[in-house]
Amino acid sequence: MQVVFYFLIALFATTAGAIAGISGGIIIRPLLDIIGDFDVRTIGALSSITVLTMAFVSAGKHVLQKSKIKYEIVIPLAIGAAGGGVLGQIIFSQVLGALHRGNIVVAIQNAVLLLLVSTVFIYIRKRESIKSYNLKGALPSMLTGLCLGMLSSFLGIGGGPINVAVLIFLFSFDIKTAAVCSIVTILFAQFANVTMLTVTTGFFVDFDLSMLLPMMIGAIAGGFIGAVLNKKMSAKAVENCFSALLLIVITISAINIVTHLI
Repeated sequence: MQVVFYFLIALFATTAGAIAGISGGIIIRPLLDIIGDFDVRTIGALSSITVLTMAFVSAGKHVLQKSKIKYEIVIPLAIGAAGGGVLGQIIFSQVLGALHRGNIVVAIQNAVLLLLVSTVFIYIRKRESIKSYNLKGALPSMLTGLCLGMLSSFLGIGGGPINVAVLIFLFSFDIKTAAVCSIVTILFAQFANVTMLTVTTGFFVDFDLSMLLPMMIGAIAGGFIGAVLNKKMSAKAVENCFSALLLIVITISAINIVTHLI
């Protein structure tokens, strides 16, 4: 029964994430925090590998579908995200080592997530009245990717809504293009994050990854289904899905902050 439960969590999170370009990690991470079956490092590993699986499947499907991808921006963005993924994992390890208390780290992660997601929600609802930019060139893209990758790796969420909002704001993408390009960025950031995690911790030995296989299977299905639905849905439908997921994450993060500080 537990195997089915974790499969369904991954399936729902990655399907929704692939539709909106926010990755499943932003749902998986806080949900696993609430459930409390695993410690903070194991949850980070499960979330990162599940997100990486989803991003690989979803990005591949988008390429095959010839979805709109601005490679001149996305390639340096992805390279920067890979570097940021490594930095984010280093910062996470330092914070966890300094505090020695997993519950405090979880509360910090969820507080940062709550602040960022609330800001993104307000921006998406008001973006028509907010000036966006049309940055070009490899350097702005790479620096943006570095910051996004670092945040996503530290939070263990894959980047998600922050990616989409930043791509709309800095590069004037429409929401569907931003969602697709976000998935590519997530792929590179999480690949670097998981590689760093493997090299520095040997998590296949130290962590309880008993639920990893069902979650990866759910992520494969979710990445495929979400990419297909994203292609078929209107921009307005994608935006509605995006906003609904943000509200879910805001609620879960608030619950996590309270429960881990009590």
